Amino acid sequence: MTQPQPSVLEQDIAAARSVLGRRNLVFVGLMGAGKSAIGRLVAQMLDIPFVDSDHEIERVSRMSIPELFEAYGEPEFRALEARVIKRLLKTGPRVLSTGGGAFMNDATRAMVLAHGLSVWLKADLDVLWTRVSKRDTRPLLKTANPRKTLSDLLDQRYPVYAKADVTVQSRDDAKETIAAEAIAAVARLDRTQKKAPTS
Repeated sequence: MTQPQPSVLEQDIAAARSVLGRRNLVFVGLMGAGKSAIGRLVAQMLDIPFVDSDHEIERVSRMSIPELFEAYGEPEFRALEARVIKRLLKTGPRVLSTGGGAFMNDATRAMVLAHGLSVWLKADLDVLWTRVSKRDTRPLLKTANPRKTLSDLLDQRYPVYAKADVTVQSRDDAKETIAAEAIAAVARLDRTQKKAPTS
C-alpha cells in the first residue's frame, strides 16, 4: 500500500521552517498591505508564535502609536521601534509584523536583514487606499490629501522594501492564498544562501 503524498503546502511548510531555523520571519511593507493579518496566518500555518511590533511598542510604552507620534514625534518613535525590534529579533523562531516605517530605518533594516528573514508584502496603491481609508488611525495620513500622501510614501519606500529577502504580492484574494504564497517563497530560499545554519 502506498503512503499518501504530502500536499504542496505541507512540503512548503516543512521547507520554510527549515530555512527559518531559529530566526524571525519579518513582514515589511506599507500600511494596509496586510502584514498583521497575513503574518498571523503564516504563524499559524508554521505553528510558531506571532508578534506585532506595533502592539509590542504600545504594550511597553503604555501609549497608542498615534499618542506616541503626537507626544514625541516620529524620530523618537522610530528610535523606540528600533529598540523593540532589536529585542524581538533575539528570540525565535516566530513571525514578526512591523510598522510601515520600520524597514526604512537604516539600523532596523540592517538588524532585520542580518538576524531575520524578511518578506515584503507589496500592494498596489488602489488596494492600500481601499484598506487604510476605512480607519482614521494612521498618523502619517493625517494630511490634507491622504491618498496623495500614501502615494508619495509608496514612491519613497518601495525601492527600500525591495531589499527584503522575498517579495509577495498582496491583493484582494483570500488571506490563505497570500499566506501560502509567502510560505512558498520562503521555502524556495532553501536552495539559496539564506538557509539557516544547521548548528
